[in-house]
Amino acid sequence: MSDTPSPDTEEHAQTPLIEHLVELRSRLVKAVAVIVLIFAALYAFSNDIYSFVAEPLMALLPAGSQMIATEVASPFLAPFKLTLFTAFFIAVPFVLYQAWAFIAPGLYRHEKALAFPLLASSILLFYGGVAFAYFAVFPLLFDFFVHTGPENVTVMTDINQYLNFVLKLFFAFGAAFEIPIATFLLIWTGATSVESLGKKRPYVIVGCFVIGMMMTPPDVVSQSLLAIPMWLLFEVGIIFGRLVPRHRRDTDAAREG
Repeated sequence: MSDTPSPDTEEHAQTPLIEHLVELRSRLVKAVAVIVLIFAALYAFSNDIYSFVAEPLMALLPAGSQMIATEVASPFLAPFKLTLFTAFFIAVPFVLYQAWAFIAPGLYRHEKALAFPLLASSILLFYGGVAFAYFAVFPLLFDFFVHTGPENVTVMTDINQYLNFVLKLFFAFGAAFEIPIATFLLIWTGATSVESLGKKRPYVIVGCFVIGMMMTPPDVVSQSLLAIPMWLLFEVGIIFGRLVPRHRRDTDAAREG
């Protein structure tokens, strides 16, 4: 008797894959469409958005100071790029919801009960990281940069270089604020334990400062402003990780019941 699958069996196996790919394409199209719509609505305010993002630096410069554009297309491209980033930033909840809706049918009930709160928390933490960078880090960081240079040097920042700088910090702090989620997931999946992470705390602290050095400008202030919150968020993740054994006991009891 041959073990070769029949054409009907192969067709049956391919059908779910095709359906999944069609659904994935549909959700990607929806996510991109929402980003484009938000971008179209915001484009008329692109210069205002750039002025808002530049305010932490402009507030510290002498009266009458302004930014400069060293490239011909920078006055157009910098606000355009920022508006596109802002559109994606606003659409993050919808984009992540599409990802959630795609993978949710393949999850168990107890996994769904955990995944949705983690998804919502990750969105809030990312927004919190960006807000922390804008309202807390930027004023301190730019004040340090503006007032530590020689007195005969006039600060005239290029708009494109400034945008690249702040977007890098936005991403760094947004990603850093996801540490509690990552720590909790490592403990929940059994990849590590609270006790093991506690023993590795000195290495984690050193790692936070190394990451801060790699993801921020080469100065001690900005590195510390990223590394210290990362360490504190790691501690928050450990605190929530202590709830994992209780969660597992409840899940096992529910299954037995």
